[in-house]
Amino acid sequence: MRPAGFARRCAAWSLDAALVALPVLALAWRHLRLAGTAVAEAWEVLATAAAQAMATTLAAAADTGGAPGPDLLAGLARAALRDPALREASRAMQSALVHFAGPPAACFLLLFLAWCVGFERSPLRATPGKRALGLRVADAAGKPAGTGRLLLRFLGGSLSWLSLNLGHLLAAVGPEHAALHDRISGTRVLLDDGVPPAPPPWARAWLALQAVAVLAATAWASLALGAAMQAALDRALWG
Repeated sequence: MRPAGFARRCAAWSLDAALVALPVLALAWRHLRLAGTAVAEAWEVLATAAAQAMATTLAAAADTGGAPGPDLLAGLARAALRDPALREASRAMQSALVHFAGPPAACFLLLFLAWCVGFERSPLRATPGKRALGLRVADAAGKPAGTGRLLLRFLGGSLSWLSLNLGHLLAAVGPEHAALHDRISGTRVLLDDGVPPAPPPWARAWLALQAVAVLAATAWASLALGAAMQAALDRALWG
């Protein structure tokens, strides 16, 4: 038995996730568009409330005269966070986000559960993503895993996510390359005979593309949120 490495497993998982996410996004597009408008409106209210609280804090700090110390600023910040308008706007923002992401996420999880367990229980013993990377799922002895074990494997993956992906990173540790959910369910992800350990060039390019997309999305979101907060603070300070 040859355990599959971390990079190859990441490429296979993300490929499967993309194949399941595309129809989910297509079906949920109208919901996402409408709920996205509600999120944008809730963010506008939250940014305005936060900016007003910050402006009040700055004004209070200025009233003390001279340069305020860190203790005073910390106290003023705590007072701002207790502002009723800010807390209400924060709750509304959380509710809007749950309504936006909750139904599509639940649909994705159910379909992904059926996708993973169904394909891994089939004669293929692998999802299409794993099959494309020359992988298969087996029990600890290298034999086909049963339905119960595969269900436990999928559910055990939630602990890997909840551990901020530390459970997934265990797959990078040799020689077993077993993630947390592999250990919980007594399964292994193995390389087919004749498949080299290193992922193929297209899989490495696929992983690199994802990394670039995440960095670009993070940078765009940071700039957009920063600009929105600055505009809200300018309105609160100067009208």
